Amino acid sequence: MARLGGKLCIVTGAGRGIGAAIARVFAREGARVVVTDKVEDLAASVARDIGGDHLRLDVASEADWDDLAAAWPACDVLVNNAGITGFEEAIRPHDPEHATLADWRAVHAVNLDGTFLGCRYAIGAMRAGESGSIINISSRSGLVGIPAAAAYASSKAAVRNHTKSVALYCAEQGLNIRCNSIHPAAILTPMWEPMLGDGPDRDARMAAFVADTPMRRFGTPEEVAAIALLLASDEAAYMTGTELTVDGGLLAGSAAAPKAD
Repeated sequence: MARLGGKLCIVTGAGRGIGAAIARVFAREGARVVVTDKVEDLAASVARDIGGDHLRLDVASEADWDDLAAAWPACDVLVNNAGITGFEEAIRPHDPEHATLADWRAVHAVNLDGTFLGCRYAIGAMRAGESGSIINISSRSGLVGIPAAAAYASSKAAVRNHTKSVALYCAEQGLNIRCNSIHPAAILTPMWEPMLGDGPDRDARMAAFVADTPMRRFGTPEEVAAIALLLASDEAAYMTGTELTVDGGLLAGSAAAPKAD
């Protein structure tokens, strides 16, 4: 039996990467999927492939969320996946000393404000049925400090905390609306391309990025999608306010090497 049969699932940032993988696995498991993305052509392409619906959605825009609510006033599952690192257009300083306020705010607008708006929509959309699953894609970076990507780490940490606030609020309201977060580490998606590049040192760069990962490799979008499927399904009916890491063992321990004098 399909694990998501009869469920209407909305996935943000689903035009590529993790979001697209989640949309595909949800469709395979019987869900009716609404594929949303800021780039409508990407959303439309994935929707055609899986036989779903699509909508252009800038998650940082309250008006866009209002449009989604008008089109789909009720849903069973919402995945707040859309996010940015701040390095998409160019490599620029994102450390605590040199990051600009504009860059800081831009990352939080998408990652944090977008998740807040998504959760707010989902609670209203799920209230009539008194049940549903909200899945927020945070990051390993939301659990530890990232000196070179301070805004990204801060925003993903806030997503982690807001997930727990939403979970508790829904429980206090007597609603069977669950809210959980997923924390991927190095997952090989287009988001990584600006940092990996396409030069002759690409393989070396890839190896360097996962050198501290016990499993010594990047994860795949499909491996994150499998966790999202669990949280979306009724199999996770007693899970709310939890966080699940998909990190190849990175946070299982710690290692430090002193720098040479």
